[in-house]
Parts: sequence; C-alpha cells; structure tokens
Amino acid sequence: MRRTDRLFDLILVLRDGRLHRAEDLAESQGVSVRTIYRDMDILQQSGVPVAGERGLGYIMTAPITLPPLNLTLTELEALHLGMAVVGEAADEELQDAARTLSAKIDAVLPEDRSATPSSWGFAIYPFADAAGGFRFMPAIRKSIRAHQKLRVTYANVTGELSERTIRPLQMEYWGRVWTTTCWCELRANFRVLRIDRIRALKPLAELFVEEQGKSLADYVQSKKP
Repeated sequence: MRRTDRLFDLILVLRDGRLHRAEDLAESQGVSVRTIYRDMDILQQSGVPVAGERGLGYIMTAPITLPPLNLTLTELEALHLGMAVVGEAADEELQDAARTLSAKIDAVLPEDRSATPSSWGFAIYPFADAAGGFRFMPAIRKSIRAHQKLRVTYANVTGELSERTIRPLQMEYWGRVWTTTCWCELRANFRVLRIDRIRALKPLAELFVEEQGKSLADYVQSKKP
C-alpha cells in the first residue's frame, strides 16, 4: 500500500473520535509501529488535527470532516489559485489556514511522479511565486488540447532568460508548483518547465502532430527504469 493510501486509511480510522494505540494501528495497516509513528508525525505536520504521542495513543480532535473528493486538474488549479490569493492577501489566521490546507492536499496527492514534490515545498516556493505563472495556464491548457506550438520566454534557476518554441504535452501539479511537460525545439528534447518561471508566452499559428520520439507517451516511456 502506498503511503498516501495508508495515511488516508488512518484518517478514516481516527475520525471516530476514540483513542487508538499505535500497536493496534500498525496491526490493522500491516506495518511496523515505527512506521505508524512516522505517519502520525506527517499527519500532524500537515495540519491534520491529530492529538497524542508515542506510547499513549492518537485521537482526532477536529469537529468537522469532509468526505473524499476526486478533483480534476482544472479544479485543483482553481483551488490552488484561491489558496494563493488567501495566502498572500488575507489576515494572519486565514493565511495560516491556507498553509495548513495546502499541506493537507499535498499529503494525499499521488506519489507516482517523475519528480519529488516535497523538494518544492511551501517554505521554498511560497504562494506568491507559484501564482506568478497562473496567467499563462489557460493558454497552455488550450494549446495542449489544440496541439498548438507556443513561443515562451523562460527564466532558469539563475534568472537567465531564453526564448524557445515548445510543444506543450501536459500540465502537472507538484505541491504549489505547476509545470508543463513539453518537447522543446531549442533543446531538441523533452523539458519540464516550471510555469511560474515563464516570463512571456505567445501561441503560434503553427500546429503540431504527434511524431515518434516527441509524444507524451515517448516521454513517459523514457522515464521508466
């Protein structure tokens, strides 16, 4: 069982409001007690209202719980934008709530990705930075659907700018950072560009068709061990 699935199962168990021993939780999940201790630390750090400590047991104290939700990437984009606005413009209490909500979402995102989302966490990339690329996301989404090339001005990690023509293939969410996987004609290879580092974007009249070695399926295949 993946860690995210186990964390969700633990939340379902704890939401009954009763005290649960780590030993019992470990037995029900088929893992070690040490793993349960780590899981509880992750839930608490993510803002899930779990009280307790090692040797005593754990209990969930939240007065409100929500059923599981299946979100589309567009819905996740809207939620992300809302958290970005609140995280930058609201009062201190709501800013803290935006941070804990974002952490809860990150805790249950799928783990089977080609990069490590934890390395792009809130402390390193605050909402304001990620929000910088939101204005380009509708055009990227539209171009993915239409197979339309884009001309982008992109800043690397040092701030150096480059002009490149890309074939956008998909957008992905990595915990407050959105990226677009594309075929970059400048590099003649696949690239994963952080959308918040795009400084300018222009849809081109030129469309593209899937070519062997340049498709999303080819990119996915290239990442397999």
